[in-house]
Amino acid sequence: MRTVEPFRVGFVTGATPDKWAGVWRERYPREPLELVPVTEADQRALLADGTLDMALVRLPVDRDGLHVIALYDEVPVVVASLDHLVAAADEVTLADLVDEQLVLPHRSGWRPDAPQLEWPPMSERDAIETVAAGTGIAIVPMSVARLLHRKDVVVRPVTDLSTTTVALAWLVERDDERAQRFVGVVRGRSARSSR
Repeated sequence: MRTVEPFRVGFVTGATPDKWAGVWRERYPREPLELVPVTEADQRALLADGTLDMALVRLPVDRDGLHVIALYDEVPVVVASLDHLVAAADEVTLADLVDEQLVLPHRSGWRPDAPQLEWPPMSERDAIETVAAGTGIAIVPMSVARLLHRKDVVVRPVTDLSTTTVALAWLVERDDERAQRFVGVVRGRSARSSR
């Protein structure tokens, strides 16, 4: 009996492929699906080197040689300790954060006006743990803040930062039957519908 290679779908922190994976497993039980957590820094490279067949990526991503379908936008939020001033607000602007220590570089390149400490590279989880200790703030997509939720931090929307977009991406050269079936699952096509 021939072994079928798993269809490997990566997903960045905060993306939730579970619903689509469930549909795939119902429709194609003989075709194993493997979900692989990836970082934003590695998302493009893992597609390019063939480690992943597809990935839920956070844009922007180098689109050269990729098919990319935008799926949904994410609200940027600030994460701060419970006793931080942002806890008193329902939402904040970047002007409210200009005097803060930003423990994780923000993808937009925004930096507070206050002199910044040199933070070692850290994951979102490490950044939120640092924030919980009362040392600085982090700005992350809402989905990341929800995934890494802690009782000792507050999360508030940052109204003047652009949303981020999660998209489905795969190599043009790997646009095969399985890739198109997964696109169909993500787009909500029924098992009988054609593209």
